[in-house]
This record gives sequence, C-alpha cells and structure tokens, in this order.
Amino acid sequence: MVREIINQILDSLPEEELEKIQYLLQDIEKDYLFHKSFTDKDIMITYCENPQSINKKWDSIFAKNISEEMKHSIFYDQFKWHIFSYDQQACLKREDARKAFDDVPKDELFMMYQCAPYVLQFSAAKDVVAADFDSQQDIYIFDRDFTWTYIHTHEEQCGPYFYNIHE
Repeated sequence: MVREIINQILDSLPEEELEKIQYLLQDIEKDYLFHKSFTDKDIMITYCENPQSINKKWDSIFAKNISEEMKHSIFYDQFKWHIFSYDQQACLKREDARKAFDDVPKDELFMMYQCAPYVLQFSAAKDVVAADFDSQQDIYIFDRDFTWTYIHTHEEQCGPYFYNIHE
C-alpha cells in the first residue's frame, strides 16, 4: 500500500523534482542502515534525557583547560573538535585514534552530534568499533564516566580523534 502511494507520487513529479527525492531517500537509507548495524549487534539505542546537561559536561571535562579566548579564536562554538585540530588538546589522531577507540572497553556509550539537539545512548555496546560510525559526521562519542572521547568529523583531513583524560 505505501509503496503504491509513493510510486503514484513519483510518477506525478517531473525529473528535476525526483533528484531532490533521491537525496532525501539516500539520507533516510543511510540513517536506517546506521541504526540497523547496531540492532544487528543487539545494541540498544535510546535518546537521553536532558541532552543540554550532557553537552555541557562534555565541554567541562574535555575542554576544561582551554580558555574562553582560545575557544573563540579556534571557533570552538562551530566545532568542538577544533580543540584537537588546532592542537589545543593532546590526542591520538587518525588510525591511532581508531585503534584506541576499538580497543577501549565499552559497555554504555553516548553519542552527540555537533548540531543536533539530542544525545544517543548505546547499551550493551562492547562490540562497537570505529567503523560503525564512518557514515556519521561531527559526532562525539564518550563513555558514561566521561573518561575518553572519540570524535569523527566531516573533514577527511581532520580526525578522527581520540582523547583519554588519564593519558
């Protein structure tokens, strides 16, 4: 039934409008496959309550040594990961970061997007690896205790980054 309705709509649209729909469908498919990859691993994803407080806590822990003046000069408000790309915070980069993320013990993870008003929680996440997030951009993944963070950016030459507060 749904497919018939969609096909009717598609048949009524001119070619230039179909291109817009193609991009929308590709985004929907990407999001579906991203979530399905975790479901296939028996990992539950839920939305966290009070994402603003989680976001502020990330700032207070992972960017605590960065002055407000420096944050302003590196455009921290646009991308938090600039603390790593501008070498204001020591971290592992690229393949070293991916390996560190793959190797760190995981149970419960949190993920926030740079520009989204929500935070996702991943439960029973022991099998999560960096490759699971390759389709995502400008994401910040961290453990429940905020002891480490893994960042995957939208820029190929920047990141990924891994920072552990104990190292």
